[in-house]
Amino acid sequence: MKVIVAITAASGAIYARQVLEHLVRSLRVERIALIMSDNAPAVVEHEGEVMPSSEKIERMDNHSMFASVASGSASWDAMIVVPSSVGTIGRVASGVSQTLIERAADVMLKERRTLIFVVRETPYSLIHLRNMTTLTEAGAIILPASPSFYSRPTSIEELATTVVERVIAHIGISESRYEWGE
Repeated sequence: MKVIVAITAASGAIYARQVLEHLVRSLRVERIALIMSDNAPAVVEHEGEVMPSSEKIERMDNHSMFASVASGSASWDAMIVVPSSVGTIGRVASGVSQTLIERAADVMLKERRTLIFVVRETPYSLIHLRNMTTLTEAGAIILPASPSFYSRPTSIEELATTVVERVIAHIGISESRYEWGE
């Protein structure tokens, strides 16, 4: 499986780090394209996170439209935008592809492949909700970074994991995780 991970400048770098860690550990994932928006590195640093490094991870320049993720013929299986700003959602929903993140998301939609936006913003305006509706109707999955408490998490790390496990499950990677009723 080949997975694109895009990190925007929304707060929530812990989610991106954990998604990457899960993907790197997965035997099903052979390649990961990592794209960061211009301001994402500053947010990651501010939040005290460090993204993992692995031979599976290929960093791609957000301004290079010649990267493989910009073409449907490269056959990437899934894309996770984590965390996703509502600005990124709005640009993708309106078909604007000025960066590699936006173009890769556009490709996932047009090729009918799995595209997940882990939205990290609250509250939502009507414009945000309409853009999320547009993306959902186009085939994307809107998965807000809304942690659950059923598993009784005892740390921020565990709380973030409740979101990340849902994200990973939506791209078809099953791991042992908390399920309701356990």
